[in-house]
Amino acid sequence: MALDRVGFVGVGLMGHGMAKNIVEKGHPLTVMAHRNREPIEDLKSRGASEAVTLHELAERSDIVVLCVTGSPQVEAIVTGPGGLASAGKPLLVCDCSTSDPSSTVKLAASLAQQGITLVDAPLSRTPKDAQAGTLDVMAGGDDAAFEKVRPVLEKFAGRIVRTGPVGSGHTMKLLNNFVSLGYAALYSEALTLGAKAGLTPQVFDSVIRGGRMDCPFYQTFFTWVLERDPNAHRFSIANALKDLTYLSGYANSADVANPLGAAVRNSFAFAAGAGRAGDFVPMLSDAVAEMNGVRLTAE
Repeated sequence: MALDRVGFVGVGLMGHGMAKNIVEKGHPLTVMAHRNREPIEDLKSRGASEAVTLHELAERSDIVVLCVTGSPQVEAIVTGPGGLASAGKPLLVCDCSTSDPSSTVKLAASLAQQGITLVDAPLSRTPKDAQAGTLDVMAGGDDAAFEKVRPVLEKFAGRIVRTGPVGSGHTMKLLNNFVSLGYAALYSEALTLGAKAGLTPQVFDSVIRGGRMDCPFYQTFFTWVLERDPNAHRFSIANALKDLTYLSGYANSADVANPLGAAVRNSFAFAAGAGRAGDFVPMLSDAVAEMNGVRLTAE
């Protein structure tokens, strides 16, 4: 039985590994470049083809996977001039970006009138997991659409959690990121407080690691803090701030008091405003330390 033809937009840090697994595990794959040619050429060497326009990519695909920055980019790709919808054909669009749930719900309703089905399937874990095909996926959408896209998700996911109707995957992703980024803000402030008292990150780690507050996210974060490995968690402070801003919008629309969310967002906003938007999340620890006049590394 022939596998669905897959189009892929957004072959960046996460998307390249996802697309690699899709094409190597049997799906005909068409990709589209944005700026960086390297991942495109790599995927072509593995059997993928390249489309020059979104219209062309849609014509050559049954399912299109998006892994881009957020809702403005998704909306432009799907409904903008020359976008996927311009092909005028039935299509299943799977948005693996971290998008605004309210945008997702509105976009799904609009696309349904054009015979296009939208599934939201945001991701958790790291680019290393994308390469290994072991990402976590939170999938929202109707049952028929989910079953159609499931074989594609299984090519790059180690765990797929069905969250409910369209938009629920993106909502769950915001909650997931709120928890993880909240930990990042807590770790950063705790390290700074420790530094003020003469407690080094190494001492801090010797108490936390292996105890009840240890977890995989902590270990990834501290791979930067202790080893200065810039590839420990390649998710930018700018993207973290974007996700926390989406969370704030959701809390406001739901009339939910979200004081901790505001505090966490402000931690990342301060870092971005200090010129660290392009830094990765664990580097928030250095930004918080510097704002308080201390260092987490030896002079």
